[in-house]
Amino acid sequence: MTVARRSPLGGRRPTRDELAGFENATIDDVIAEHTKLLIVGINPGLWTAAVNAPFAHPANRFWPSLAEAGLMPHRVDASRGLGDDDLATFTAQGFSLTNIVGRASARAAELSAEELRAGRVQLEQLAQRLSPRVIAILGITAYRTAFEDKNAVLGKQDREIAEAEVWVLPQPSGLNAHAPLPVLADWWRQVGHAAGII
Repeated sequence: MTVARRSPLGGRRPTRDELAGFENATIDDVIAEHTKLLIVGINPGLWTAAVNAPFAHPANRFWPSLAEAGLMPHRVDASRGLGDDDLATFTAQGFSLTNIVGRASARAAELSAEELRAGRVQLEQLAQRLSPRVIAILGITAYRTAFEDKNAVLGKQDREIAEAEVWVLPQPSGLNAHAPLPVLADWWRQVGHAAGII
């Protein structure tokens, strides 16, 4: 079920002045017809909200790391929005994508613990509906708060959600210096194998 995504900016990049206007905006989830891997961001950034495309900031390593890992056939440039062909390729692989918290902010650190815990409940409900094999949550700090597991570490978790394995991967934001592209690609290969995609 691939639905065309329209950018509020009509296919152009946002200007610096425009970004603040997307504070608290939301973006569409990406939902595949048959989900193998449910990817979960923390919340949309302002650039992402501006173009209605996940991980759209040019410095974000999400799309490059998927290509590097072999989960996408090429690097997607989502900085102006997510093209129909890229969206179709992404969902055909069995990828769906959502966020723990739907509202956009300049930084994930602006979210409250209450928002993250409420988002966990919504994520659990979505997982029940989609029945993915694997759920990959991107961001260990947000995961620890949302799931009230202060000792969690990156990798496969001891819990399941809707019978799906739960993995926590590093945040792909360009602000995360601890997760260069090769590190992220290696995590994606592990998750791709677990989900039966590669």
